[in-house]
Amino acid sequence: MEVAQLRALRELRDRGSIAAVARAFHVTPSAVSQQLAALQRSAGVPLTRRDGRRTVLTGAGTALADAAVDVETALAAARDAVSSYLAEAGATVSVSAFSSAALAFFPGLLTAQVPGHPRIELHDHDVEEGGYPPLAADLDLVIAHRLGDGPPWPRQVVATPLLTEPLDLAFRAGHPLDTPGPLAAADLRGARWIAVHEDFPLADAVRVIGAAAGAEPVVAHRVNEFALAAALLSGSDLVALLPRHTSAAYRSPGLRLRALPRPLSITRHVDVLARPEALRRTAVQAVLRTLHGLASDLVRAGPAAAS
Repeated sequence: MEVAQLRALRELRDRGSIAAVARAFHVTPSAVSQQLAALQRSAGVPLTRRDGRRTVLTGAGTALADAAVDVETALAAARDAVSSYLAEAGATVSVSAFSSAALAFFPGLLTAQVPGHPRIELHDHDVEEGGYPPLAADLDLVIAHRLGDGPPWPRQVVATPLLTEPLDLAFRAGHPLDTPGPLAAADLRGARWIAVHEDFPLADAVRVIGAAAGAEPVVAHRVNEFALAAALLSGSDLVALLPRHTSAAYRSPGLRLRALPRPLSITRHVDVLARPEALRRTAVQAVLRTLHGLASDLVRAGPAAAS
């Protein structure tokens, strides 16, 4: 078995099609198919099968793709041994984040680029929850988020937690809800919402809040970007959900955050996703440590409690 063949099998598992693997490797689909056929001859058992027009892995193929991860990780460790010797601190690390996390973390990452620290290449990717793990095939570190009650990340990536933050009610100072004491669900009856688009997770959250308030929520606008929602709140009587800590990058002083009425609670996990072999690199670990420091600073500097 050759490393290139194992890599093709692993990429087919992660990318979902021979055409996608070919694009990633800058080769033809037939070249990928030849690699897979050679590997199957070596293994002596079927590794792939046809599922309609797609080629998918068999059980044996999935097991071998998992083993290919160990091979890649071992190779990364070997490369890292040489890279460390050659002062890999000057290497480049690619980092991706969704928009609100990019606002929260990217400026600090750039500030951290001092002599001896890895060079950082930044990318912004706002995708649905299931779209984050595939990004790790092309980027070293992927900052991703998922709701607290959502499924865990797939095993094809290693997830390193950065922070867990509540989603709070947000509105301008002087809003009718800007009163002392905790809010009750009934206080939200008739509130006009900035909500996310349908089929995104937080769309359900607004409906749950409306049910607790005893009335269908009034959705005035649909905006997926938290920073834009925060800007719209400042000059209106609208309400929205904003993340407690990462919103500090774009939250104006005149914006109020309040915890959801009990027993309602919505949290999200902000994690860093990476392939196992990427985490073997000294430079990647250095950037990951910087991200942990920035996340800790956000939590310390954010509102102690939205009440």
